[in-house]
Amino acid sequence: MNNAPQDLRVRTSEFALRIIRMYARLPKSTEAQVIGKQVLRSGTSVGAQYREGHRAKSDADVVNKFEGVLQELDETDYWLDLLVKAEIVPAEKLEPLIKETNELIAIFVTIVTKIKARMANEKMKAKR
Repeated sequence: MNNAPQDLRVRTSEFALRIIRMYARLPKSTEAQVIGKQVLRSGTSVGAQYREGHRAKSDADVVNKFEGVLQELDETDYWLDLLVKAEIVPAEKLEPLIKETNELIAIFVTIVTKIKARMANEKMKAKR
């Protein structure tokens, strides 16, 4: 578990770099650029929000920040899916990035769920 924060720090940073590279390769059509800027914004904010959450002062603050990470990841997934459905980028080109998006979603859902369970247990103990 001690490696998890560093691993997620690197992983979310690499994710942002992959999003930036994907955006740079998009066609210059208006549609591609508009959708691309959306995915660029949401995809690159994941790592920044993770860092904010990692420095949070309380479990509730961590949950709040990490739920923000989840919102950005979900939005990123939406825009990537739209790039495929609009036939701007072939599905096979975005498949690894979509896979990473969904893996990060699963990781952050697990983290948030565990923290919320711990908070609930602490609250129950405090009532006793």
